[in-house]
Amino acid sequence: MSKKHDSQNNGKDGSSKNGKGNKKEKTNKKNGHDLKPVREVKLDGDEIPHHSDKLSRSYYEEELAVLQFELVRFQYWVKETGQRLVLIFEGRDAAGKGGTIKSLIEPLNPRGVRLVALSKPSDVERTQWYFQRYVAHLPAAGEIVVFDRSWYNRAGVEHVMGFCTEAEYWDFLRSCPEFERLLVHAGVKVVKYWLSVSDEEQEKRFQQRAGDPAKLWKLSPMDLLSRERWVEYSKAKDRMLEYTDIEEAPWYQIDSDDKRRAHLNCIHHLLSLFPEYKAMIPKPIKLTPRPDADQKYARPPREAHPIVPDHYAGYRREEKTKGEVHKK
Repeated sequence: MSKKHDSQNNGKDGSSKNGKGNKKEKTNKKNGHDLKPVREVKLDGDEIPHHSDKLSRSYYEEELAVLQFELVRFQYWVKETGQRLVLIFEGRDAAGKGGTIKSLIEPLNPRGVRLVALSKPSDVERTQWYFQRYVAHLPAAGEIVVFDRSWYNRAGVEHVMGFCTEAEYWDFLRSCPEFERLLVHAGVKVVKYWLSVSDEEQEKRFQQRAGDPAKLWKLSPMDLLSRERWVEYSKAKDRMLEYTDIEEAPWYQIDSDDKRRAHLNCIHHLLSLFPEYKAMIPKPIKLTPRPDADQKYARPPREAHPIVPDHYAGYRREEKTKGEVHKK
């Protein structure tokens, strides 16, 4: 039997399409709002296919090394051409957003990529325009900004947990597409990913976190409440995509039951969106000879300042070479 998933397969690549082929548009007049969705969501549609064979570590690491090298080339292209790129990662708790983001930004120059994971808004921020605190983190030319959760909090956790009013919720669904269109028209590229995890896999990860002291910090009180509101979060996610999956900034869904597969698929897909990066090959740098030492300057002894002790001084690595064992 297939696993119950929190999303449907809308389109061949898992991304949703809008505009053409939609059924007659419906209007939501809830709370007096005349708001039309950008597309219809099939609530009983096909599930994202689940792959039973998880990728082996050796295959994953080999493929990841290749893709991360391409990410470095991609960042060169972003910097040299002055691109401004926003990556948004959303999904259920324990869907694997953090690991996917880590695999993506790990090989990149930290001076050109920023991770934004905002905490709950302060009392002052609650009085501001909703998007204001996110605008402050938008990229400059040559930068990549990754949002680990974003302004879509309003369409998800804030709505489900009652942290915003119904009027604020529907106002967000109306204004968010226009906000993102403004960003795109200003030259900011917006790429949105939803990590889809089955309820069985999510529960498995919750149980692992609950029993591992090193991972307890990942299990927040809000995560525990989300376990009890799977259906409410499903409805909120479906409606969010229904109203915000716009042509200028579409949603792309990633099956994350297999974390390794999700990491590779995400990087591969991101690179495929910008094939022009392949034309950017950084030129080798020719190093000049090092300057001669200053013969008139005597450096202080190394022991003049505290040295961190080598706790692993006794370590020896065994390595087989030509049938013999050498200790290094």
